[in-house]
Amino acid sequence: MEKRRVVITGLGAVTPLGHTARETWEAAKAGVCGIAPITLYDHSAQKVSLAGEVKEFDPSGVLEKKEIRRMDRFAQFAVTAAAEAMAHSGLDLEREDRARIGVALSSGIGGIGTLQTSCETGQSRGFDRVSPFFIPMVITNLAAGHIAIRFGLHGMCICPVAACAGGANAVGDAFRHIRDGYAEVMVAGGAEASITPLAMGGFTSMSALTDASDPSRASIPFDKERSGFVMGEGAAVLILEELEHARARGAQILGEITGYGATCDAYHITAPAPGGVGGAKAMSLALADAGVAPEEVGYINAHGTSTPMNDSCETQAIKTAFGEHAYHLAVSSTKSMTGHMLGAAGAVEAVFTAQTLMDGFLPATIGYQEPDPECDLDVVPNVGRSADVKYAMSNSLGFGGHNASILLKKWEG
Repeated sequence: MEKRRVVITGLGAVTPLGHTARETWEAAKAGVCGIAPITLYDHSAQKVSLAGEVKEFDPSGVLEKKEIRRMDRFAQFAVTAAAEAMAHSGLDLEREDRARIGVALSSGIGGIGTLQTSCETGQSRGFDRVSPFFIPMVITNLAAGHIAIRFGLHGMCICPVAACAGGANAVGDAFRHIRDGYAEVMVAGGAEASITPLAMGGFTSMSALTDASDPSRASIPFDKERSGFVMGEGAAVLILEELEHARARGAQILGEITGYGATCDAYHITAPAPGGVGGAKAMSLALADAGVAPEEVGYINAHGTSTPMNDSCETQAIKTAFGEHAYHLAVSSTKSMTGHMLGAAGAVEAVFTAQTLMDGFLPATIGYQEPDPECDLDVVPNVGRSADVKYAMSNSLGFGGHNASILLKKWEG
């Protein structure tokens, strides 16, 4: 039986670069740095002072005051991005079978801000006095749940939790769910809001974050002087749809997802396997899933976290998966602009990859100054450029050895 094809018909995003997918993409094309001193809390007693915050976020245009009080920041981001993506798709839900529409939305840590404040409340007032909304605000699946409730979607509703690969897993799992005939439409993406004293302290204590004070030299993927990642926050959502369903309603098709690969290193709780073998396998699986030769891919939106180990291992993984063609690929990291959005990273980078194909423009790896011999691919340094690319890949790699790669194709009708 011929596989059903899966296309993208809507995009939404809330990121350190903008409050919509279009704002975010225009800022990325311009090479804007979304990293700045932390304003969400007093960071004076902690080593890390920079993050990629969503600036001046106001969810009141989408959510009522009561809803805002009962949702953690990560869920507010998720619902806001989903509302934009739904509107962008033009779906008329009154005419759809909502049992055939589902949600796959990841979060790495969920409501950790609410967790911290609730612990403080419990210690001062007694733990039986915490809010009755504490649990629904904290658990990671409730962002997906809120989206399903808001739009009345009765299909599968899941929250893949795979650390920094989760957003890509959500998009990939949603792609397969449609392709295999279980749904016509999926709302897919990720959300995160981990710029809190507790989360930042945790990542600092394990030496994952940079303590750089210059925003332009903090998140510097593939640069020899990289020293750790910068925390980002936000959400991104893609509306995925079966091709004939999209055509039947006259939808604007933005791109196509053609392949997905997912593996596990089974090696270490935080470090990638030597040589990035698990990541290489995920890329190869995505290519095989799509029936696409490595030479047909023109761009990779890399995981590119700006940690010493990730960037060198991912470079080696790309060489393993693509062979000599690795040196003819463009490989950039938009985390240089957004910071690392954890469970939302794979989703926002899938959005960036779709926009790359739509606009024929490769976003840069900004802040790049010192070449690293171990990261010797074309990282699109500092300035983005036009390029006609037919296939592009997005990589996401997470603590626990999770690896996910998604292959997208330019829509040509």
